[in-house]
Amino acid sequence: MAKRGLEGNMQAQPRVFAHDAVLVSHSDTANIPNTEDRGCCLYVGNGGNMKVTLESGNTVTFTGINSGSFLPVLAIRVWSNGTSASNILALY
Repeated sequence: MAKRGLEGNMQAQPRVFAHDAVLVSHSDTANIPNTEDRGCCLYVGNGGNMKVTLESGNTVTFTGINSGSFLPVLAIRVWSNGTSASNILALY
């Protein structure tokens, strides 16, 4: 599978730090805003379990996430069903 944003020049390399953040609304039907082309990293304010769909289209559940954790994944959706974590921020 081709990696989006990985090209042969420095300007196309993935960013390491976020330039924007929005509060994520859990949804079983809608993706996180602005993830049409690329997923986003997640910050979890209040820990628990979190079911997410990744940029690849795979859906996984992270269990036992600690409060104040960063998930270095490229997520496009946080599901209501299967998510007990809260105060989740999408980092772009």
